[in-house]
Amino acid sequence: MTRTLATIAVSTRPGRVGIHVAGWMQGVAERHGGFASRLVDLAEVGLPLYDEPKHPRLRDYRHEHTKRWSAIVDAADAFVFVAPEYNHGPSPALVNALAYILHEWACKPAGFVSYGGVSGGLRAVQSAKLTLTSLRVVPLNEGVVIPFVANQVKDGVFTPNAVQEKAAPEMLDALVRWSDALAVLRT
Repeated sequence: MTRTLATIAVSTRPGRVGIHVAGWMQGVAERHGGFASRLVDLAEVGLPLYDEPKHPRLRDYRHEHTKRWSAIVDAADAFVFVAPEYNHGPSPALVNALAYILHEWACKPAGFVSYGGVSGGLRAVQSAKLTLTSLRVVPLNEGVVIPFVANQVKDGVFTPNAVQEKAAPEMLDALVRWSDALAVLRT
C-alpha cells in the first residue's frame, strides 16, 4: 500500500521562514520512506477568504481554487502542518484552509511542525487541534517544536537541532501507524 503525505506550509505572508522549515520537513519525509510525500504551499494554493456559496458539507464547490484544494486534501492519507503561531493562535491561512472543505479531511492523522517565539507555536497547535477533531482528523501528540525559529534559519536554510532531528522521524512513524489504522475508515 502506498501512503501519501501532504506536508503543508501554512504561512502565506511575505518574508516567512516557514517555507524553509517545510522544505526541511519535506526532505525528512522523503528520506523516511513511509509515504509518498508532497510539499503543499498554501501561498501557492491561493485560497481567498472563504468564498464558496454552499456549505462545505455539501461538497458542491463552485470555484476552481476550492476544487484544487479539495483534490490535494482528498489525495492525502496524512498531513504535517508546518505552522507558525500568530497572537497565541493558529495563522488565519490555516483556519481558512481547514474551513474550506469538510469530508476530505476525515479519518486521517495530522502532525505539526510548529514554530514561533518562546512557545515554539505550541499554543497555536493546541487551538488548531480543536478544529481538526471537529473535521474528524486525528491530531497526534508527536510533533516537532521550534522555539525562536529565526535563530535556526540562515540564508534561506533551516538547520534543525538534535531534538528536532529526532522528533521528525518519530512523528512520521506515528503518522504511518495512524494512517494504516484509519485506512479502514477511509474506505
